[in-house]
Amino acid sequence: MKVVASYLLAVLGGNTNPSADDLKHILGSVGADADDDRIEFLLSGVKGKDITELIASGREKFASVPSGGAVSVAAPAGGAGAASTTAPAAAETKKEEKVEEKEESEDDMGFSLFD
Repeated sequence: MKVVASYLLAVLGGNTNPSADDLKHILGSVGADADDDRIEFLLSGVKGKDITELIASGREKFASVPSGGAVSVAAPAGGAGAASTTAPAAAETKKEEKVEEKEESEDDMGFSLFD
């Protein structure tokens, strides 16, 4: 990721075709190690391509990847009346989760950072 980030920084800085030395210079300026193999792999993959087209094609690929944020819940067979009874149960589970988070805090462990 740091090699990709250095490439993007070079392009944003106006260098449309950064070299391996340019990327090493950027990485070195923040104290990061530059891996020559990864730099060459990246540069060979983006050679002759427009960065905006690469980003657009990457967005299309990510659109098909499930993110895990959506949760599907099966509706009860009883219809709309039965669906309204699941709301209190959901509220109870949220309360229980909050209680668990409080139990795991540092205050309940009997020590603090400054003791």
